[in-house]
Amino acid sequence: MLTIIPAIDIIDGKCVRLSKGDYNQKKIYNENPLEVAQNFEAHGLKRLHLVDLDGAKASHVVNWRVLEKISSKTSLEIDFGGGVKTNEDLKIVFYSGASMVTIGSVAVKQPELFEKWLKAFGRDKLILGADVNERKIAVSGWLEVTGVDILDFLKKFIDMGVNNVLCTDISKDGMLQGTAHKLYKELITEFPSLYLIASGGITKIDELQQLAENKIPAAIIGKSIYEGKINLTDLEKLILSGSFN
Repeated sequence: MLTIIPAIDIIDGKCVRLSKGDYNQKKIYNENPLEVAQNFEAHGLKRLHLVDLDGAKASHVVNWRVLEKISSKTSLEIDFGGGVKTNEDLKIVFYSGASMVTIGSVAVKQPELFEKWLKAFGRDKLILGADVNERKIAVSGWLEVTGVDILDFLKKFIDMGVNNVLCTDISKDGMLQGTAHKLYKELITEFPSLYLIASGGITKIDELQQLAENKIPAAIIGKSIYEGKINLTDLEKLILSGSFN
């Protein structure tokens, strides 16, 4: 069964969305992220992907107060990403109420530190952020593309003990042009026990159903909700019917 995870991206404490990770293509949807999170919860959603875009750019956690507010005023299970570079960042995020933390750049650039965190906090508390552009891993808020292939990248970290992976196709993110079904199907076929979270470009409920058919465990949706492409009331009906959770 596919778990639906709505996303809230934060810049200056406001709920925004970017296109292809471009900070110059920013659109503000709501100045109160808590209000957005409470609306998700009211429609039966249980999880939230909260991204600190300021933090991703600054290389340290910035919007931890938004996390603290949402975690204290909802029962959503929150995974937090963006700017987590040090032990202190990680402590701040967990102390502010995150259930899980998504780590991308550190895993690529400081794999020894990531492995240390994995051992200290456990595989259920950390999500490996695998952001890809034409199958190559990107880091630093998508501002830098490496030459590392996604399959090689995942194998290395699965061997390290990683179980949760959030894979975002940057070329599709925020574009409302469909998601990378072929890529996700390839990844789950190659690594069938992986808890793979698909992200980027999901525009219609039909796509969520296709991801479920392809046995993808979870999917993140953001802009499609904010732009009215996926209706929360329709999603709630499908959650209540047991199609999604």
